[in-house]
Amino acid sequence: MTHPFLDLAPLGADRFAAIEDRVARLLSTEQDVVIMQGEALLPLEGAIRATAGPGNTALNVITGPYGQTFGDWLRDCGVTVIDLAVPFHTAVTAEEIRQAFAEHPEIDFVSLVHAEAATGNTNPVAEIGEVVRAHGALFYLDAVASIGAEPVLPDAWGVDLCVIGAQKAMGGPAGVSAVSVSERAWARMAANPRAPRRSYLSLLDWKERWIDGGRKALLHAPAQLEMLALEACVERIEAAGLDTVMARHASAAAATRAGALALGGGLEPYVHEARDAAPVATTLRAPAGAVASELVARALSADPAVPLAAGGGALAKEMIRVNHYGADATPGAVRSSLTALGGALAESGLTVDVEGALRAAEKAWR
Repeated sequence: MTHPFLDLAPLGADRFAAIEDRVARLLSTEQDVVIMQGEALLPLEGAIRATAGPGNTALNVITGPYGQTFGDWLRDCGVTVIDLAVPFHTAVTAEEIRQAFAEHPEIDFVSLVHAEAATGNTNPVAEIGEVVRAHGALFYLDAVASIGAEPVLPDAWGVDLCVIGAQKAMGGPAGVSAVSVSERAWARMAANPRAPRRSYLSLLDWKERWIDGGRKALLHAPAQLEMLALEACVERIEAAGLDTVMARHASAAAATRAGALALGGGLEPYVHEARDAAPVATTLRAPAGAVASELVARALSADPAVPLAAGGGALAKEMIRVNHYGADATPGAVRSSLTALGGALAESGLTVDVEGALRAAEKAWR
């Protein structure tokens, strides 16, 4: 008995390299792209540990929970960390980054999350990149949630380490991820005596044994099914056109925001300004007196398939998240989410206008 997912010919180095090339084209980058055999936390942590250590000063921007994690890793590496935290209902500005450099000219590393799916905000990376470049700092970007939903352009923006994952807007697997690496970043790693070596976290191992070797021999047995799934999802994006895929996510965000405002019941966008809202997920503030996690539970009991979640940790009381990314960046997913939320709010005794919300969402779909 055979099975199409098990009885596969081994994935060779040439096929692996070809998938890397397609990911590089998706990023419009001439930098080296390394596909790592694990979820995006692998290159996110590996890139920090490879390039940061004692003697470095990092500006760590916190617009959500991942920024907090990056600060912890940087401190663990012995880095002097300057946290720039902004309220989760907004985005950081280039002027705030410029001011941080003015106050701390010793900053030589900047860590930033592009889109925070957990909090629903997105940051103006192109403008921030100009400031970081002007000061010569290394620029590290988490674009896991944003890739496929909005432009991600490491070369144009001066990003030295750009980490992506396929499990959100790309609609692909979670088991592999990628990072684009600039020549400056490789040089920083080579000069860092604490950079991981002979380790699953090691980017230098990939550089020396894979890239410098002409991409002829893989470091590890590849995560074959995940690599093939990554290839398939990139192929699907190429066939549709990246601009089309991004436009679909922007429409889903605009429709969800408009529908939530029209729904009533005290529901309102968590991210105050639409320009700061991420296209992968719309976060909503629960009405006064209501608990977000309880509203989500009621909505899911009516329709378990809707892409709704409560905020994580302390945000579970106040934040509802509509995850309209990947396969859920559709008018149908937006309609079902608004309908389920309307039902949950009505069950709580709140007055809602579901039909009005659906009309508003349809009108806002671009």
